[in-house]
Amino acid sequence: MASRDRWLKLLGLGAVVGVAAGGALAARARRPQRDYARWQVTEHLHRRHTDARRRVEDAEAGVWGSE
Repeated sequence: MASRDRWLKLLGLGAVVGVAAGGALAARARRPQRDYARWQVTEHLHRRHTDARRRVEDAEAGVWGSE
């Protein structure tokens, strides 16, 4: 029985180490967050909107490659 208990302890320890390693990898892979000023967010959204409208207008006009 002692041998079985020892194996179960090792299995439990391995599970804990695996969970910790997985959490570390997930935290490392997370994209770094940036704090943006309100005006930066607004400027970025306005630029994206302008680009999208330009692509729609080009597509409606039949400009090749605007899809």
